[in-house]
Amino acid sequence: MSAATTRHLSLESHAHSLGWHPLTVAEHSLDWFNGLPADDLRERLRACNAADRFVDEVAARRPYASASEVADTAVAVTLGLDWSAVSQALAAHPRIGDRVGGNSAEARSSRAEQASMGTADDVVRAALVEGNQEYEARFDHVYLIRAAGRSPAEMLAELHRRLGNDGATERVEVTGQLSEITRLRVEGLVGHP
Repeated sequence: MSAATTRHLSLESHAHSLGWHPLTVAEHSLDWFNGLPADDLRERLRACNAADRFVDEVAARRPYASASEVADTAVAVTLGLDWSAVSQALAAHPRIGDRVGGNSAEARSSRAEQASMGTADDVVRAALVEGNQEYEARFDHVYLIRAAGRSPAEMLAELHRRLGNDGATERVEVTGQLSEITRLRVEGLVGHP
């Protein structure tokens, strides 16, 4: 098993151990989710993960028997996305530390997920700005990390660690982080399993 795969499995296990988080307070019920008109469902799913393939596959598998099944399906679909679909999802994510404007579901989720950035001191903020620039120059996409449940210092330490990754390893890490973010958002939509 590669180091990247081991790291991803460790991250996935950690995501399951996080327990309650404000984003996992159900916005609606499973019955509501299963009964949503297709266009409304697609809009809600796109706020969880903006990849068209994700939206199509999760929507096509309705009805779901449980909130756990929806969340597990969301993770499985996300982990199966090719890089072009992951890139499509990344385009909807702001940089860590950016102040997200707007009232879209994606913007509200990003603000809630990055709430700990409000406690960041100027040194950490400046280091994140610089690190984001270095990361984007190296990998040609935004630095993605599940911010929920992490301090600004933890996100910065992960950024510095991940700058040492090669491109293939970083793509695995990004996809894993996207799956964790997607799980939290889907759980917030249909309930924590």
